[in-house]
Amino acid sequence: MAAYLIADVDITDAAVFEEYRRDVPASEARYGGRYIARGGATKVLEGDWEPHRLVIVEFPDMASLMAWYDSPEYSRLKAIRERCAKTRIIALEGMMPVD
Repeated sequence: MAAYLIADVDITDAAVFEEYRRDVPASEARYGGRYIARGGATKVLEGDWEPHRLVIVEFPDMASLMAWYDSPEYSRLKAIRERCAKTRIIALEGMMPVD
């Protein structure tokens, strides 16, 4: 069952974030990750959420998502991201189709 990483990223240092943005896609791809959405326009329909840069990455399953997130190569990138952005991230397991 697919799993999705959903991140709301508030970039505080665009120059440093560029290194993260350049290098992270290859690390995700090694674990089967592929972008569903990244940085497009958002429109809040209900509630008081104020999203910044939203990113959705699909992985084959939760184990692949967590293997990527806990990997040594992402650990280096995560440290970069933490220096240049405030981020809220969740992992969401996909739902089975309803017949």
